[in-house]
Amino acid sequence: MKRFKKILFRILAVMVVFFLFLVWYQYKYSMDVVAPYTINAPTLEKKLLIATQGSDFKDKVTSGIVDHYKTDSVYIEVVDVESLNVIDPKDFNALVIIHTWENWKPPVSVQSFIEKYGNENNNIVVLTTSGDGDYTMNDVDAIAGESKLDDAPQYINKILDRLNILLL
Repeated sequence: MKRFKKILFRILAVMVVFFLFLVWYQYKYSMDVVAPYTINAPTLEKKLLIATQGSDFKDKVTSGIVDHYKTDSVYIEVVDVESLNVIDPKDFNALVIIHTWENWKPPVSVQSFIEKYGNENNNIVVLTTSGDGDYTMNDVDAIAGESKLDDAPQYINKILDRLNILLL
C-alpha cells in the first residue's frame, strides 16, 4: 500500500508541475488584447482594416503599416483579432490579419473568419507567426515567420507590397 501511495504521489506531483508549466506558458506567451483605434476619416474612399494581436513584434508591424498609409487618403481601422466576428470584408478595400499560431492552430476568431469569407475578394493579407515560422492555415496564401523584432521591417515591406496593389 505504501508503494502505491508513493507512485500516486509522484504522478500527482508531475501533473501539478505540468499544470503550473501550462499556466506559466500561457501567461508568458499569450497575446495581449489590442485597443481599437482609427486613423483618418471613415468617409475616405479607400479603407484598410488591420486585425492583430498585441505583442512587441505585432505592434511594430502594425505601426509600420499605419505609418506608411496615415498621410495618404486611406481610412485605417485597427482592431483585435477577436473583433473579426463583426467585420464584413466588403466594407474594406484591404484587410490585414496578423496573428500567432497558438496551441498548434490559429485563433478561433481568425479561423472562423477565413472559413466564412475565405479570400473571395482577394483583399486579405495574412501574417502568421509561430515558433519556427512555418505554420499557416490550409488554402491561405499567408506570409509566415517568427516574431523577431529585427525582422519586422521585412514583414512590413512584404505586407506593403501586397497592400499597394489593393490600395494604390
